[in-house]
Amino acid sequence: VQLQASGGGLVQPGGSLRLSCTTSGFSLNDYGIGWFRQAPGKEREEVCRISSTDGSTYCVDSVKGRFTIARDRAKNTVYLQMNNLKFADTAIYYCAASKSSWPENIFEYSSWGQGTQVTVSS
Repeated sequence: VQLQASGGGLVQPGGSLRLSCTTSGFSLNDYGIGWFRQAPGKEREEVCRISSTDGSTYCVDSVKGRFTIARDRAKNTVYLQMNNLKFADTAIYYCAASKSSWPENIFEYSSWGQGTQVTVSS
């Protein structure tokens, strides 16, 4: 089970980025996928997740309406579309895989990608 996050960068407030989580060694039909972020000095927090069974999604309140998680099973890739970015979104973003179809706890995730830096700055 391997995951690789990419697509981070420097963006101005109000801008957009699309992160990609490229996976291998397993099927997105079998693993729930989550996006997390960790800002300096803060704990890692969940951003969004997507179900393995029916593609249901969830995003935390602080990003609802701005971020969208989606998957392309043919490409074994999960995306995080981030719009209207704010200074508070600055963090390292990680994707992770869980054998649970709907992982609601960070401890349910067993495999992690290496992270991609997102910096929102004017």
